[in-house]
Amino acid sequence: MPGRPAFRVGRISLVRRTTMATITVLLLAAAFLLLCINIGRGEFPVPIPTVAEILFGGGTKVERFIVMDLRLPRGLTALLTGVALGIAGAITQSILRNPLASPDILGITAGASAAAVTLIVVGGGGAFVGALAALGIPLAALVGGIVTALVIYLLAWRGGVQGYRIVLIGIGANAMLVALIQWLLISADINDVARAQVWLNGSLNGSDWAQVWPVAIGVAVVGTAAVIASFTLGVLRLGDDNARALGVRLQTGQAVLLLAAVGLAAIATAAVGPIGFVALAAPQLALRLLRTPGPPIIASGLMGAILVLGSDIIGRTMLPVELPVGVVTSALGGPFLIYLLIRNNRKVTA
Repeated sequence: MPGRPAFRVGRISLVRRTTMATITVLLLAAAFLLLCINIGRGEFPVPIPTVAEILFGGGTKVERFIVMDLRLPRGLTALLTGVALGIAGAITQSILRNPLASPDILGITAGASAAAVTLIVVGGGGAFVGALAALGIPLAALVGGIVTALVIYLLAWRGGVQGYRIVLIGIGANAMLVALIQWLLISADINDVARAQVWLNGSLNGSDWAQVWPVAIGVAVVGTAAVIASFTLGVLRLGDDNARALGVRLQTGQAVLLLAAVGLAAIATAAVGPIGFVALAAPQLALRLLRTPGPPIIASGLMGAILVLGSDIIGRTMLPVELPVGVVTSALGGPFLIYLLIRNNRKVTA
């Protein structure tokens, strides 16, 4: 590309984007700083330099117990779920070419939530619910999100899949699934409703190492596949006709990338419950920072981590009453959604 230096590694030729790399490194540093702040805040405060020292193998035995055993699992869960949601949102917005497209808007998160709430409030009754009970809440949520995405994709198929069709069907599916969740909560026992409401608010309370490892493995595998496929994603942003002209197998490429996005969103929801607006806002914020043609995959993941970690710090330490992280992200994301709607409406009017 004219004006941009290129370099070659074997048979691979890449363009050096210094500004993009610099901003991405800064986002990584900001995510690590927020992780240290999140770990350090609490009844027994630990200074940020001490937290960093402990993470790299230093500190006393008591400090290591507080940081590594008690607080680090929660911080890592927040970081990993933010990365997963940010990448998932970047993929869906790029493929559908719509800044309002995200897993929580399209019904994927609602599908995961419906499966989890069904398991919580109904228990083991019935063959279907019994099968969900055998999976456990996290796996049930994962299956619910994937099945919902598959149904939406099949309903949107008309010799191919178009972005606006998936968005419309996804919004309709989201509305029906939210109604199902509300019906389950109204008809359930009050104790089960309380459990379900805690999960539905997207809470990081009780996060431990047993919860971290499945999320870490899922994000590492699916996220790496998504980053590798981002080269195809760049071509898909040019439009369907241009992508075909460049030799991209359009439907296969879209299906693989959407499957990765669904998997990441479902993994995040299964880990901590639905965390609203992160998948919507993170790609758009990263896009504005890096000034790229479409939402950047890696930067969107880092921005998602920053949003979840920052919201957890706010909800846990900066308010009179501790709030689940999902409540804080929804409060911050609502105005951003209104901003996007107004901005898109002005574009259409112009």
